[in-house]
Amino acid sequence: MSQPLPSTSPELLLAYQREMEAELARIAQFWLEKTVDHQHGGFIGQMSSAGEVDPAAGKGGILNARILWTFSAAYRYTSRPDYREAATRAFRYLLDYFMDAEYGGIYWLLDTQGQPLNTRKQIYALAFALYGLSEYYLATQNQQALEVSQALFQWIEQHSYDAEYGGYFEAFSRTGELLEDLRLSEKDHNAPKTMNTHLHILEAYANLYRSWPDAHLAERLHGLLATFLTHIMDAETGHLRLFFARDWTPTVDLISYGHDIEAAWLLLEAAEVLGDEQLLQQVKTACLALTNATAAALLPDGSLPHERNCETGHLDTHREWWVSAEAMVGFLNAYQLTHEATLLEHSYKAWQFARQHLLDFDLGEWRWGVWDDYRPMADHDKAGFWKCPYHNARACLEVSRRCKNESMRYAQAGASGAAAAAF
Repeated sequence: MSQPLPSTSPELLLAYQREMEAELARIAQFWLEKTVDHQHGGFIGQMSSAGEVDPAAGKGGILNARILWTFSAAYRYTSRPDYREAATRAFRYLLDYFMDAEYGGIYWLLDTQGQPLNTRKQIYALAFALYGLSEYYLATQNQQALEVSQALFQWIEQHSYDAEYGGYFEAFSRTGELLEDLRLSEKDHNAPKTMNTHLHILEAYANLYRSWPDAHLAERLHGLLATFLTHIMDAETGHLRLFFARDWTPTVDLISYGHDIEAAWLLLEAAEVLGDEQLLQQVKTACLALTNATAAALLPDGSLPHERNCETGHLDTHREWWVSAEAMVGFLNAYQLTHEATLLEHSYKAWQFARQHLLDFDLGEWRWGVWDDYRPMADHDKAGFWKCPYHNARACLEVSRRCKNESMRYAQAGASGAAAAAF
């Protein structure tokens, strides 16, 4: 059963911040203690929901890049030396094993020894490598991290950018030829362009722009935001379209609630980085539309369902860890824009749901998810190719930082009121 909410917004913000800082430490401890590969270097490839490590599991580029981002960002926030050490471990392994020194980009999958198993260049994976490397540069000022980030940006632009219709193609061979099978996973549709890849190119480019305000990069960021506003967002429903033909014709009618609420803050972050006030106002309006459309789907327990197939009407009500994590940030972001108390409550209730049903206090970390009756999804990874510390650790970092900022705003407002009363 959920705990009652603190009675006022300042009280809730303070409690929320403290809980997020504690949870960040708990998540990081799991990855530091249980996922370092002391035999082969880097980090393990897979751990079951029961905590059993598969010593033969391959190592995915996405997992390594997300670990790199997580510990780099956590170090930037906390200055803990062990977080920097873990980030450096991921950084060195990515450069030594995942980077393709001959053709550029990063490999999709390595074996346990660090030898390439799958050399495809999935743009989604390159974007996450760029995201992690650019964060490592912000955390450490390591010049090589910035240079490799710039090289990945150039690879994506050279091979993936569609000069005719805009946007980015999904997947390439090792040497840069467009593949026939473009899918990110077996669950996805084989579409030339997807919302998901564009969202993560956006976050990576925005992060790189913080340390490298390059004119070409700014142009591409503007283009990505325009693509979301023009093609990917459905102005009628307030949701994101997910799969597209090359000319941006939607090919499937699905709603992904987790991506909707994730985009509701990542789009704003990118617009803020660019500093274009007119664009920022457009994006704010879009982000609130995404938030409102997502809020309409909230379940009575404060969680979000997974997705809806609008063609069949089927609602998939299982809950996954990353959706709750993104809801925590997305609704808090909307609260910061509007200061509507209900939005802060939506964010905190998403955390309450995660704490009650998703956090694994026995084995550590978060469960992959729960079914509609709250049974854990036991056949899914605790750590693995797709199960990583990025969504939930990032939620802890974002919520903690935002709560701190809002608490300062309340304190300053109180001080201003006291000063006015003195006159």
